[in-house]
Formats: sequence, structure tokens, C-alpha cells
Amino acid sequence: MNTVVTSKEEILETSRELIRQAGWSAVSIRSVAAACGVSVGSIYNYYDSKATLMGAIVESVWREIFHLPEGQTPFRDTLSCIAWLYERMAYGNKQYPGFFTFHSLGFLGEDKSDGQQRMRQTWQHISDGLRSVLHRDTKVRPDAFTEAFTEEQCADLLFSLMLSALLRQDYDSSTVLELVRRTLY
Repeated sequence: MNTVVTSKEEILETSRELIRQAGWSAVSIRSVAAACGVSVGSIYNYYDSKATLMGAIVESVWREIFHLPEGQTPFRDTLSCIAWLYERMAYGNKQYPGFFTFHSLGFLGEDKSDGQQRMRQTWQHISDGLRSVLHRDTKVRPDAFTEAFTEEQCADLLFSLMLSALLRQDYDSSTVLELVRRTLY
């Protein structure tokens, strides 16, 4: 048995592959160690607890699904951003069946605060990206935002609709795109 894992990324890549092949429930310290060809203790050299490993895996999956590839330019407008997000949601559901609906349930206990924090950070990154796209979108009507309905509130609403679609496993962006067209353009 190999006793040295080359990197944390190798552990995370192996964990993502376990999820793709057998689902979220297949991931444990033992299964990850076995898939990496190392001892359980070797995994603990990189992650001090199961909760820390699981949190890192969740963050890794979210990053794979929603991170823009190197060299890809920012979105030209809000519509293209939303269309991309929904395409990535469909990709994520195909690659990691059940991940969106089941992984968050695994972080309800007190010892899972690292996972909850990583998930919130990822969600905040996506929400901030939506806010940035809205701010740069030259197609948005000048009177679309007011003190009562700000860019930030709009981004939060769009993100909430995305999370709702994730839970419903509804990756059709047409309704949200139409909402943006009628509300902002």
C-alpha cells in the first residue's frame, strides 16, 4: 500500500470520483483512503477530522461545478450568467447525482460547522458574482433599481431562485430568464 498521497487535491479528486460513481454516501475516511491506496492515518495527515474532509470535498465539488475555466471572460450580461449557472446546475446533477439535495443534510449536526461554513462561502461567491454581473450589465434599464429594490436584493433573489431550482432538480432557466428580461431590460 502506498503510504504517501501526493497532495490534498489528489484526495479531493479521488473523493469526487467516489461521489460520481457511488453517490455521496460512499464517501468516508476509509473509502477515500482505500481509493487513494493509502492508510486511514495518511488521510488524517491532511485532514484532522472526517468533518474537515467532508467540508473540503463539498467545497471541491461546488468549485468544480461553478468555477469559470481559466481564460473564460466574464459574462457579457445577466442573461448569459443565469443561463450558464443553470447549465452548470444540470452538469452538477449529472456528475454528482443527489449531491445538491443530500449533501446539505449531512451538515446539520454541530460537528459539521466547517462544512457549513465552506458551503456558505461558496454560495456567497456565487451571489457576489451575480451582483457583479448585474452591476456591469449595460442592458439593464437605468430605472430598474431603486432604494426599495437594489442590485444586491435582485442578486439575492436570483440566487434564491437558483437554490430553489437545485432542490427541485429543475434546471430549466427559461422562467428566470424571462423574469430578468421583463424586470430589468
